[in-house]
Amino acid sequence: MASRVSRLFKKSLDSIELVGNKLPHPATLFALLAVTIALCSWLGEMLSFNSVHPVDQSVIDVKSLLNWEGIRWMYKNVTSNFVNFPPLGLVLAVMIGIGVAEGSGLFTVLIRALVVKAPPRLITGSLVFSGVLSHIASEAGYVVLIPLGAVVFHALGRHPMAGLAAAFCGVSGGFGANFLIGSVDPVLAGLTQSAAQILNPSQTISPAVNFYFMFASGFLVVLGGTWVTDKIVEPRLGAYGGSADRISVETISSIEKKGLKWAGISAIVLVALLALTVIPEGGVFRDPKTGSVLHSAFFDGIITGILLFFLIPGLVYGFVVGSIKNDKDAVKHIIKSMSTMATYIVLVFFAAQFVAFFRYSNLGLVIAIEGANGLKQIGLTGIPLIISFVVLSAFINLFMGSASAKWAVMAPVFVPMFMLLGYHPALTQAAFRIGDSVTNVITPMMSYFALIVAFSQKYDEKYGIGTIISTMIPYTLFFLVTWIGLLVLWILLGIPLGPDGPLYQ
Repeated sequence: MASRVSRLFKKSLDSIELVGNKLPHPATLFALLAVTIALCSWLGEMLSFNSVHPVDQSVIDVKSLLNWEGIRWMYKNVTSNFVNFPPLGLVLAVMIGIGVAEGSGLFTVLIRALVVKAPPRLITGSLVFSGVLSHIASEAGYVVLIPLGAVVFHALGRHPMAGLAAAFCGVSGGFGANFLIGSVDPVLAGLTQSAAQILNPSQTISPAVNFYFMFASGFLVVLGGTWVTDKIVEPRLGAYGGSADRISVETISSIEKKGLKWAGISAIVLVALLALTVIPEGGVFRDPKTGSVLHSAFFDGIITGILLFFLIPGLVYGFVVGSIKNDKDAVKHIIKSMSTMATYIVLVFFAAQFVAFFRYSNLGLVIAIEGANGLKQIGLTGIPLIISFVVLSAFINLFMGSASAKWAVMAPVFVPMFMLLGYHPALTQAAFRIGDSVTNVITPMMSYFALIVAFSQKYDEKYGIGTIISTMIPYTLFFLVTWIGLLVLWILLGIPLGPDGPLYQ
C-alpha cells in the first residue's frame, strides 16, 4: 500500500513538473491572454452577451475589441495602459529605497544578526522569523538566509537540510505574512485596485489593506514553521551522514554593529516623525476636512513612507560601514536594484494590456455578475466560498510561480465577483495570499526553486527536486489547514484585515 501511494505521489509530481514546464514565459502568457480576450470580446458581442448591473440595473453589453472602434482604442491606448498600470510606479518607487538598503549591506547583516545572536534553542524560530522579515527584500532572503540556515544547523551538529527547510519555509512558504509592509504589497494592492475598479471606478486599495491579518499570520508562520521543523522534518531526516565540512557562521563585526545601531536610530527617528504627522489631531498628513487618518495623505502616500523607511536607514548604514561613500555609490546601488526589474517591467507591459482589454470589453464585469449569480444559485457563499478560493489559489500556484502574474490573471475575475457577493477586495486578496503562500515551497515553478536544489546538493549531490518537495510538504499541509483556520476565525470575529480593509463591502 505504501509503495503504491509513493508511486502515485511521484507520478503526480512528475505530471505537475511536466505541465509547469510547458507553460510559456509569463510575459508571453499575458500576451496570449490579451489576444484571447480580444477574440472572446468579438464573440461575446456577436452573440449579444450581456448582464444586468446589480447596482444601477443598467444592461452591460460585451464590447468587441476587434471592430474598428475597438482596434482604434487598442492602438491609441497601448502606452497609457502600460504607464498608468497601478503596480508599475508603486514598485519602482519602493525599489529605490530597497536598492540602497540592499546595496549598502544592511539587509544582509540584519539577517545574519537575527540568526547569529539567537540562543541555540531558539535557532529554528529565529531562522523562520528572519525569513518572514526578509520579504521586504525577498532576493536577500533566498540568496543569503536559506544557505545560511543550512550552515547554522550544520555548525550546530544538526541536519543542514532541516535548517535549509526552516529558512525556506519563512522566506517563501509564508509569503502572505509579514511584520512590515514589503515590496510585494504594493504590487498585489495595485492589481486588486485595478480589478475592483472594473465594478467600482472610485475604489482604492492601500498596500496596507491586509496588514493586520499579515501581522497575525507572521506569528502563525513562525510558530508553525518552528514546530514542523523540530517535530516532523528534522526527525524524519535523522542524523546527517554527509561529508560536507562544517563552516563557522561569520559573526557581526564591530563596524557592522555600529552601522546597525545608527540605522536603527534613524529608523526610529523616521517613524517618530511620521507618527507626528498623523497622531495629533491637527497632523499635517491627516485629511484636512474630516481629520481622518485612514482616508488621508498618509495612507494615500504610504509608498513614500515605505521608500523612506528603506532609504534612510540604508544610507545611514552605508555611510557608517563605508559601503556608501558618496552620492554616486548610493545611485549605483539604486541602478543595480532597478536593473533586476527589467523582467518585471516587460511582464507588466503585457499584463497591463490584458487587464485593460478585460475592462474595456466589459468581459470582466459580465463574468463577475454571472459568476456571482451562479454562486448564489448553488449556495456556495460565505466561509465555504472563501475556503474554496484559497484551495484554488494554492492549486494554480503549482503551475504558475509568480504571485503577481497569477493575481493579474485571477483578480479581474474574482475581485469583482466577490464584491458582488458583498466581500471587500481586501478579503479576496488575503484569501489569495494564503493559497499562493502554502504551495510556494513545493512547486518547481517557483523562480528560486532550482537555486534551493543547488544549495541542498552542497550537502549531498543526490538531493534533487523530489528531496526538496518531500521535505517541504509537511509545511504546506500544516499551513494550509492552520492558515485557513485563522482566516475563518478572523471572519467569524469580524476583525478588519488592515487599515481601510474591512471584510465586507
